[in-house]
Amino acid sequence: MILYNVTVNIDEQVHEEWLQWMKDVHIPDVMRTGMFIENKICKILAESEGGVSYSVQYLCKDMPTFKKYESDFAPALRKDHSDKYGGRFAAFRTLLEVVHKVN
Repeated sequence: MILYNVTVNIDEQVHEEWLQWMKDVHIPDVMRTGMFIENKICKILAESEGGVSYSVQYLCKDMPTFKKYESDFAPALRKDHSDKYGGRFAAFRTLLEVVHKVN
């Protein structure tokens, strides 16, 4: 399994609006692609200047599925995010291979 992690530092002035938009719009849009099994948002509990940081995590079954997401869906979804919050956030993405999961 592949864990796709997007770490976002969002401007403190809009972080509550952003979080609600992520819950109501963006994450449901990502999940509707059918490429991910589950998702979660975690608030990063560390001091950060100029914003609030979150880890947005999506679990997918394998690398071919993730690559399909990247090629077919990610560009438009990232554009939606940038159109709405451009200049108000910084983000980086990390791929992790899940080697053990307890149900």
